[in-house]
Amino acid sequence: MNRVKGKVCIVTGASLGIGCACARRLAEEGANVALFDVVDQPGHTLMEELRFRGVQVRYWHVDVTDEGSVRDAMASVGETFGGLDVLINNAGISGVNKPTHEITQEEWDQVQAVNVKGVFLCTKHAIPHMLRAGRGSIVNLSSIYGLVGAPDVPPYHASKGAVTLMSRTDALLYAPNRIRVNSVHPGYIWTPMVVNHLRANGVDDLDQAREQLGRLHPLGHVGDTDDIAWAVVYLASDESKFVTGASLVIDGGYTAR
Repeated sequence: MNRVKGKVCIVTGASLGIGCACARRLAEEGANVALFDVVDQPGHTLMEELRFRGVQVRYWHVDVTDEGSVRDAMASVGETFGGLDVLINNAGISGVNKPTHEITQEEWDQVQAVNVKGVFLCTKHAIPHMLRAGRGSIVNLSSIYGLVGAPDVPPYHASKGAVTLMSRTDALLYAPNRIRVNSVHPGYIWTPMVVNHLRANGVDDLDQAREQLGRLHPLGHVGDTDDIAWAVVYLASDESKFVTGASLVIDGGYTAR
């Protein structure tokens, strides 16, 4: 219950899916939690749930593509909780599923703005707080498609490849400052983003689609959000004090082939 006790943890994209699970598990392990998202209603609901459990928590409406929004929220977290120990860069979108030659510039830019620029801006404005503290942990949510390719969703795959290399670069840059940076690479996790992506591509039978996605993984099923959240707790905690620049793969064996 005390794996991250007293640590101030920001989770971006915290209202739903993996981000929501991360916030719950970090809170369960003793963290003070800052929830960042643009999906306000479920974010406030999560905040009230955690407060009822005695957690020090607050929700901020933050657009990770907007530097002013990120900068102001980071400063407010520092003022509210007295510092910042952990940043979970989870906010992300899947974007369009078209072959490269059919993607518009606007469609491409939208995915890169959230998935890549969002990680950059949040990291940029979290680092000064961590430098002052002399320590920190940043966990970037990449994907199996930040490690291997597939013939679909080109903007998403490109964005997650960028996040993988950004993580390794920042791990090397800030290691002397005791700031660790790692990436997490989920396989298919049953989240609202995955469900919305399937529906956008004409899928009606979600149970059948889930079973089909499960067959892509040697373990035979898709993952749950907690499969990722517990890995994030580990990387946020001092249990991983000798881990930086790592790519933690949680994919049911998908990339082992």
